[in-house]
This record gives sequence, C-alpha cells and structure tokens, in this order.
Amino acid sequence: MRVSTLSARGFGPFVLSITIPFVLSITILVAATPTQENLTDSLAGAPYHRISGERAFIDFTSEDSLVAAAVLAFLDGQADLPGLPDSVPGDVRAVLAHSFEAFDEVTGSVVPEWSSGVAIPRLSTLVMMTANGSRLLDSEGRRTLRHEWAHLGLAEALEGLRAPRWFDEGYAQWASGGFRAMEAWKLRVLLALGNAPSMDSLTLRWPSGRAEAEVAYLLSASAVNYLLGEGGDRGLKIFLDRWRLDRAFEPAFQSVFGLTTSQFEEDWKKHVKDRYGWLFVLSHSAIFWMMLALILLLVVQVRRTRNQEKMARLRARELPEQPSYWLRGTGGDHSDEDRYESR
Repeated sequence: MRVSTLSARGFGPFVLSITIPFVLSITILVAATPTQENLTDSLAGAPYHRISGERAFIDFTSEDSLVAAAVLAFLDGQADLPGLPDSVPGDVRAVLAHSFEAFDEVTGSVVPEWSSGVAIPRLSTLVMMTANGSRLLDSEGRRTLRHEWAHLGLAEALEGLRAPRWFDEGYAQWASGGFRAMEAWKLRVLLALGNAPSMDSLTLRWPSGRAEAEVAYLLSASAVNYLLGEGGDRGLKIFLDRWRLDRAFEPAFQSVFGLTTSQFEEDWKKHVKDRYGWLFVLSHSAIFWMMLALILLLVVQVRRTRNQEKMARLRARELPEQPSYWLRGTGGDHSDEDRYESR
C-alpha cells in the first residue's frame, strides 16, 4: 500500500508503499554468505552491516546476518516482473529493521504501526521488519518481499511517471501472486452497501486505519486483476509502452483499452457484482457457516427424536420377555382358574 508524499531525514520528498503486517520468524539458512562490510550508519542505536549481491544489497544488524543472506538470495533470484524489462528493479537497497524504532527512523515515522513492509521508489529502497521473531521468508513473507519488489520495478520502468494509486498497488499485488478471490465477497458487500471508495479517491493519501486500508488494497488488487486478466503480460507491456510515449496515464489507458478509467470502474463494479454474487458472499461468510451448522444440528436432533419415537412404538408391540403364563406356580398371584385347578 502507499501513503502520502513526505520528507524523512534529509532524503527529500519520496513516496512510500506499505504492506499489511504478517508474523515473522527465521526458518531458512543459506549455505554461502556474501562478503560483509561494516557501515558507519546505525539505526535506533544499533550498528548495521551490509552484504551485496547481483541485484540488491542488504543492510542489517549482526543478529539478522543469516536472515539477510537468505533475503539477498531470494531477491537476486527473483523472476522477471510481468510486463517489465528483466533489468528492473536493479541496485535495490533492502533494510532489515531490527526494531520498530529503526523502522520508523528509515521511513520518517509516518507509516502506520500495523505495517511491516515499505517500498520507497525514489530511493530504490525497501524496508522490512524483523522485530518480534518475524517470519520473513515464510510464504507470506516472500509474497510481501515480492510485492515491494514489484513497486520498485514498476516505478523504475515508468521513468519518473506517477501511477494512480489503485493501479500501482493493484499491479504489485498481481505481480506477487494475484488477486485472492476468497476475499472478494467483502468487496461485493461494500459495493452493495455503497461503502467502497471510488478508484480516483485513492490518490496521495492511503487510509491510515487498518480496516480502511484493507478495503483500498482489495479494491486495487481486484481492479487490476480484472483489467489484465485477459491481456496478461503482453497487454500490460503494450499499455506501459504507450504510457511512456504519451507521458500521461489517462490518454494511454483510453488508447489501449478503449475506455476511460471512469467507464472501466463501472465495468469493474458490474463484474464484481456478477462474478461474486450473494450466493458467493453467503458461502464465504462466517454467518452462513454458523447458520448451516445450526440447521444441521436441528436436523440431527429431529431425526434422533423421530428414531426414538419409532423405537418406542416397536418395543410396545414386542412380547414381554416373561409372559404371565410363565409365572404359574411360582407363588405369585393366580387367577381363579389357577386356584380351581390346584384344589
């Protein structure tokens, strides 16, 4: 995700891109560790070291040396970003912040506390949190690294052009694994209630609240997935080439896709409502599964009651285990006929 233009510690104005947090811890080791060099810089009072690879270099504390080597191997081995030249991004600086204070120091203390990944395109820098036992290289961590890597790649490929926030964030999501359709029911509900923000409202200021940011994130990811779903990498490359030629997003968008962004937004909303209808919404909501569980419990209870009643009727028709004529002569009560025969 992205937040507003800002200044931080002499870096001048730059744009941030932030990702919703995940739990972190280190599980992957690398066999060979690249050469380290000490830095004069420090963050939050801790000295940082640096290792360099072919496409990136990592700044880290000594406690995170194994993590840094694993992250470097992961970034150097990145597959080409969809629709972009294979040379981007290049010479990326990745900072592994060892604490929240270090994270704030790099980002200028403007990133919401729930974020754990940040891209700074102007500086070709990404920042990741390693505090609190972060799992930086599990499946979600790798997705986050790829997401921020995509932000840097798109910015470098656009050669200084500014992308609309929804397109920039949606592209990074698309490049890092695609749109998670299981979450689409939330967007369907928001559109039905009229609570989803419009695309052009996602400009310089990304929502600071986590819930609002997740909505904006979902909106962007689903819109770009819909836009590029058919054309794929080739369609994206044609669009980016035209964008660089026109030096403006809207004319290039109209030229390649044949409609304005406002028209596209209406088409996208209709697609979401058609593709993710109310049956899809219900089947992916906790309320639906709770109601289904209650219905199943009720059915089981009704069936059990009916079986018990049926069993009771069957037992009523059975002969007793010891009929009364078996009991003659045992000293119990006897009928008049029994008394007459015994005389």
